[in-house]
Amino acid sequence: MDIFAKCFEFKDHEIVKSEGIYPYFRAISSSQSPIVEIGGRKVVMLGSNNYLGLTDDPRVREAAKRAIDKYGTGCAGSRFLNGTVELHIQLEEELANFIGKEAVLVYSTGFQTNLGIISTIVGPSDVVILDKSDHASIFEGCMLSLGWSVYLGMGNVRIERFRHNDVRHLRKVLEDIGNNCGKLIIVDGVYSMEGNIAPLPEIISVAKEYGARVMVDDAHGIGVLGNTGAGTAEHFGLTEETDIIMGTFSKSFASLGGFVASKKEVIEYLKHKSRPLIFSASISPPNTAAALEALRIMRSEPERREKLWANARRLQEGLRSYGLNIGDTQTPIVPVYIGDDFLTFRICVELEEEGVFVNPVIPPGVPQGKSLLRLSVMATHEFEHIDFAIEKIVKVARKYGII
Repeated sequence: MDIFAKCFEFKDHEIVKSEGIYPYFRAISSSQSPIVEIGGRKVVMLGSNNYLGLTDDPRVREAAKRAIDKYGTGCAGSRFLNGTVELHIQLEEELANFIGKEAVLVYSTGFQTNLGIISTIVGPSDVVILDKSDHASIFEGCMLSLGWSVYLGMGNVRIERFRHNDVRHLRKVLEDIGNNCGKLIIVDGVYSMEGNIAPLPEIISVAKEYGARVMVDDAHGIGVLGNTGAGTAEHFGLTEETDIIMGTFSKSFASLGGFVASKKEVIEYLKHKSRPLIFSASISPPNTAAALEALRIMRSEPERREKLWANARRLQEGLRSYGLNIGDTQTPIVPVYIGDDFLTFRICVELEEEGVFVNPVIPPGVPQGKSLLRLSVMATHEFEHIDFAIEKIVKVARKYGII
């Protein structure tokens, strides 16, 4: 059998394209601003993770340009060997101070960061316990751990899952596991589709009771939650009790990459054992410099976060006032639940025609029957942008009986 057979037989995209409702790989001709250009048209961007609006900030742009002038466009090697520059060390030190952990290690992407942490920390005969809504990169990190354990013939990694944000179910899972193994609970701080927050105080309490460590993927929480924007753990006053904090640079940090913050012994272990780190080229100098400048702006301009939350509340309250189902979102991520996959695509495409860019999410990104439009706001949106978007969303939703 030809290994390419599955490729030749794949026709899902052609079916959607034939209906004129294909919503993916839309080419944007401008920066990730509140208004973007697509196909020569201006549309309100409600699909970006640029929460603090820093991707086109002139200070971030200039920092990236200066890094190119000094270091070039890439490091031509891994962090482990020739690919570390002073900017990497500087970013790690300032992040550790910001997050409130002893040490930080920077990876080249957020997805790679989760692969690197989990596949290194979770070993043979360990158990990893996941929230069912955890990001795909977390699950892939677990599968990498499992694959290595099987390959080395050293016993299986056990993967358990608990119902989304259901601490009672988590307790039951931990009871069934027992005490004769290492245990790591992994949750998202802010869930990227639902927009709700992990009940970290209860999770940590149960983890301590059963001798488990806790890791928080805070890709969508850092820059958004906490008194200084340091994320979900800071939001709950639990930075010390959270064993591992992971973050990415592609959201609030206006760049590309990821990092892990923890005790210095954990970071040293990852630096010398994490294959996704050791065998990957390091994050490029302009990306590093952009993230570093964004961090400094984030810390010095708390008013950005205040504006972000004002925009989030306006969008949430506006959509709810018309009876749209936005679930129990608690953050600037606002889902609009549609249910049917094709209808989700159709509404997404029609909204773009009306001047609003949103993201369609269907299974396996969400459970069956829970397809949604994922909306998110930025600090740089004006109320008029949000009001315009609400008007158009309501118009199209009424057309298809969603309201």
